[in-house]
Amino acid sequence: MAEHPHIRTERLILRPPLTEDFEGWCDLMGDEVAARFIGGLQPRSVIWRTFLAQVGAWEVQGFGMFSVIERQSGHWLGRVGPWRPLGWPGPEVGWGLVRSAWGRGYALEAARASIDWAFAHLGWDEVVHCIAPQNAASIRLARRLGSVDRGPTRLPAPHDRDRVDLWGQSREAWESRGATAGTADDRNAGNA
Repeated sequence: MAEHPHIRTERLILRPPLTEDFEGWCDLMGDEVAARFIGGLQPRSVIWRTFLAQVGAWEVQGFGMFSVIERQSGHWLGRVGPWRPLGWPGPEVGWGLVRSAWGRGYALEAARASIDWAFAHLGWDEVVHCIAPQNAASIRLARRLGSVDRGPTRLPAPHDRDRVDLWGQSREAWESRGATAGTADDRNAGNA
């Protein structure tokens, strides 16, 4: 298995998912409220397949959602980061945190570091966020990141009936604000 980045921010570590993160994924996707806009409530068997898809994305594409770990406690808080499933409307940085992590600025901190990393290491020219219009918290986060609402978009099956808006921004817009958040560990700084 190739070495992958570990990004440190003021309060977080972002790293590719490990087997030990699975119970955290189950907590996130087994919580009807927390999972509402990120695929909905799921049984463990489906969560396992979704979890493996993220692990596989790192191996096949060289990127995927990061596991978000609180530095002080070592607790798994959620998953945030770049991904681009087949047929997706753009290169996305998405987020989903367990409810105990809500309202503490962790999603903003992790999303900023993920966007920095995606632009620096993946060569993306833009970043998008697919957000349901009723997801007020994610809309606020997208705005804080500097993204703008580009209007309705369609996702590929099985989410093709979900109503989502495409939020996003260019690399140029991101860099013009100088919004950086994290640094990769020296031993992994060049890995993408």
